[in-house]
Amino acid sequence: FNNVSFKFDDAESELLNNISFDIKAGETIAIVGKTGCGKSTIVHLLERMLEYTSGSILVDGVELKDIDKKWLRNHIGIVLQDPFLYNKTIMENVRISSPNKSVDDVYQASQMAHIHNDILNFDKKYETLVGEKGVTLSGGQKQRLAIARMLILNKPVLIFDDSLSAVDTETDQSIRNSIKKYSKETTTIIITHRITTAKEADKIIVLENGCISDMGTHADLASRDGLYASLWKIQ
Repeated sequence: FNNVSFKFDDAESELLNNISFDIKAGETIAIVGKTGCGKSTIVHLLERMLEYTSGSILVDGVELKDIDKKWLRNHIGIVLQDPFLYNKTIMENVRISSPNKSVDDVYQASQMAHIHNDILNFDKKYETLVGEKGVTLSGGQKQRLAIARMLILNKPVLIFDDSLSAVDTETDQSIRNSIKKYSKETTTIIITHRITTAKEADKIIVLENGCISDMGTHADLASRDGLYASLWKIQ
């Protein structure tokens, strides 16, 4: 990201203003900040759900606007805070985008997402119907099932848009450790309000009012006066 700005057509001011940062392949980046500061907008730009107003976003040296959207979305996986699940079985939901994946692939993705044991405790296990939007599952189970659905696709870039918010801190860390262990090549972007999630990242970006107010490791940011240190103390 080089001096990237974004403004909705009907807005008077920019939602993102001169955002600049680099992500190396295999790194884990966390983006933190208050609600409405533009965290999710960054990943929507990266997936080209939105188009940046000015500046430049380069992926392996290629301008993002020159990359085919389909190719881009085939290589970037995103899990949202409130994922959509279909009125189908758990097995069908996990491989909804990859019906040719084997049962063992489903089991492996579910184990990485730490939902496998929960599923085995259901009466019909992987043949359990989850109901429209996953109404029969808890918030944490829905999020972990959506994570399994993404992990089975083996995409090189993973984005968690506050999608670990409904799981406990220990499970959160276990999922991230599983992903790292499975593939050291995977680049991970985590948007979170939870500092215990952000603190393990290689680099943390702090957003305030559409601008990057600070950037660094947990140790760097916790030692400085600023939004991150105040959130760390509160949590």
